Amino acid sequence: MPVTLTDLVRPGMRVGLADGCSSPRPLHAELSRAAAAVGDVSLLLGWLPAPAPELDPAAFADAVTVAGGPTLRPWIDSGVVRFVPSRLSAVPSLVSGVLRPDLLVATLVRDPDGYRMAGDAGWARRLVEAGVPVAALVSHTAPHADSGPPLPDAAITVVAESDDPAAGPAEVSTPDPTPDDVAIAEHVAALVPEGARVQVGPGRLAAAMVSALRAPVRIDSGLLPEPVVDLDAKGLLLDDPVCAYLIGSRRLYDWADGRRLLHPVEVTHDVGRLSAADLPPLVALNAALEIDVDGQVNVEGIGARTTGLIGGHPDFAAAGARCVGGLSVIALASRHRDRPTLVSRLSRPVTTASHDVEVVVTERGVADLRGLDRPARRAALVELWGCDPL
Repeated sequence: MPVTLTDLVRPGMRVGLADGCSSPRPLHAELSRAAAAVGDVSLLLGWLPAPAPELDPAAFADAVTVAGGPTLRPWIDSGVVRFVPSRLSAVPSLVSGVLRPDLLVATLVRDPDGYRMAGDAGWARRLVEAGVPVAALVSHTAPHADSGPPLPDAAITVVAESDDPAAGPAEVSTPDPTPDDVAIAEHVAALVPEGARVQVGPGRLAAAMVSALRAPVRIDSGLLPEPVVDLDAKGLLLDDPVCAYLIGSRRLYDWADGRRLLHPVEVTHDVGRLSAADLPPLVALNAALEIDVDGQVNVEGIGARTTGLIGGHPDFAAAGARCVGGLSVIALASRHRDRPTLVSRLSRPVTTASHDVEVVVTERGVADLRGLDRPARRAALVELWGCDPL
């Protein structure tokens, strides 16, 4: 008789749900029902960029996340899900230690030589390789892009198989860029030298920055957004990208299929690898919600409202600043809802330290902070914004 997810969930368990666009959405409802039925089940979450209407965090005795995403924002703000602050490079340590799950629910693909992660490697691959039991949805529509070796068969119990596109990665659209986004992206493109490795985050501005690139580059990033497909079509993509997650539409997933792009976050976010002298220089392109006059950055939220979360922002900013010939760029519009984004004091804790911020870009221009002392940095930021901070 086939094993179901309900058969595997037991009281007292912590269940990890593999994250990214390839989170196993067809199993969300069954997992929630099973947790509510047996009781005393904890839930471990990561980055959830796509809607998850059938996942009910209230069905669990405790729900905790180590990353963000639009799905999680209202749950975090309402207290249904607890957020553990962590840079993404430290998440594998957390989920292998104090937050180690007893069961991982994940989407896999089947290759001729075995099972691999489907569409996102994230932090889940490490748990599978460490022997955490896996309740697997095997997708026949997800891209085969995992660069790692086959996963250990002994850890995997297949609870469902599907050729429905809904069993593959969720399609996430990106809004069209604003005029400010376009202006920022043009300033940023001028900072990226030919042959560099480029990192970008999620969102509308990040997509605009990739679209604006005019020199041939490599992509070495946590996320791989859809404009990379256009970069390749223009002949501006050097080598296969390095990434942990895919985010886009079926067009991106079809392009990624058969390319070994996906690596776990302990590879993609390793500051030592990212800043290595024997690799091309890394240009880290990160957005922000607000920045203070000392150059400290907040990406978690404004006031009580969660917007983003920590993710790989501090990892890549540190790597860009540390890399010889590299660069750590922070890009943001100078105003949000008619309020300056340059502030005297951040409304949330610091995400990325000022010493890892080298160049700040707004639609108004560029402030190059490299080699400046603190008074000069403050003066450069105030000049860029053209107004006193709030």
